[in-house]
Amino acid sequence: MPGVIVEQRPTAKYYHELPYRPGVGMMIVDKDNRVFVGKRTDTKIAAWQMPQGGIDLGETPSIAALREMTEEIGSDKGYIIAESKHWYSYDVPKFLIPKLWNGNFRGQKQRWFLIRFTGTDEDININTQHPEFDEWRWAHLDELLSIIIPFKRKLYQAVFNEFKSIIIDNNRKEEVERNSLTTSSLGSIST
Repeated sequence: MPGVIVEQRPTAKYYHELPYRPGVGMMIVDKDNRVFVGKRTDTKIAAWQMPQGGIDLGETPSIAALREMTEEIGSDKGYIIAESKHWYSYDVPKFLIPKLWNGNFRGQKQRWFLIRFTGTDEDININTQHPEFDEWRWAHLDELLSIIIPFKRKLYQAVFNEFKSIIIDNNRKEEVERNSLTTSSLGSIST
């Protein structure tokens, strides 16, 4: 039809030319260093992921991470321990591109944050205004990569490698602090 412009979705040969959506990811750990994972509402396979989301115009990545944490797990009880040194990216499978973000992005470029969750399980409410997860649980570090949605495993491995030593070091510091509090509460012993 003359004068009518039809918007065309990118075809497979153009997917590699699409940009990455800027976003953040959160490795939220509890007091036992287990990682929060959720099962997305839009998939039928038993694959889990850590919370993530986009960066709004004018937001810093750290502000976006804390906002997304509240939006996705229904709690703001936590603090940032570390920010990734790098931006990490992943491509979504080609069949998903037209279904996500109006087909405008091939995947996400994310800054990741290690967040210590300070609340209890009862503080988590995934039935948020726009729920992304229909189930959630705490995963042990050694099982994390085996339960993650397959196209994100390489990204998660890199994030895991960057944050693993920080989690272990942070856990040791907390243990030393607990032990020193216990020792100091004993008082001095005279002989």
